[in-house]
Amino acid sequence: MATQIIRNHREGADITKGDSDCKKKSLQVLQELGLPKGLFPLENIEEFGYNRNAGFIWFVQKKKVEHTFKKIKQVVSYALEVTAFVEKGKLKKITGVKTKELLLWLSVVEVYIEEASKGKVTFKTGTGLSESFNASAFEI
Repeated sequence: MATQIIRNHREGADITKGDSDCKKKSLQVLQELGLPKGLFPLENIEEFGYNRNAGFIWFVQKKKVEHTFKKIKQVVSYALEVTAFVEKGKLKKITGVKTKELLLWLSVVEVYIEEASKGKVTFKTGTGLSESFNASAFEI
């Protein structure tokens, strides 16, 4: 499904290839959006795309990655393809990202920083549950 969404947004997108260049470009985009640079600790990224007109980003990586954000003891899984619609301070309609809660993996569908609570990043799952953390937990 993510492949089709990516295909639909390729035209007019800024597409970067190669792990090093993709990491640099994605960090620039996250900073531009006012989001913590460490939200996507991906490895072996093959492609990063950003369609400004549609407000859409995507990552394609060689293999699925599980990452533990040590400061908050939160395990997050990133699929081969990760996509999101973006706007200032927000990622929405996210695909390919799951967080582990007890024994369950829950899809993360939205990440945002509220103006009123600067320094806090809120993660919302597909079940409607949300949790906020200090943004410093996601810095590089």
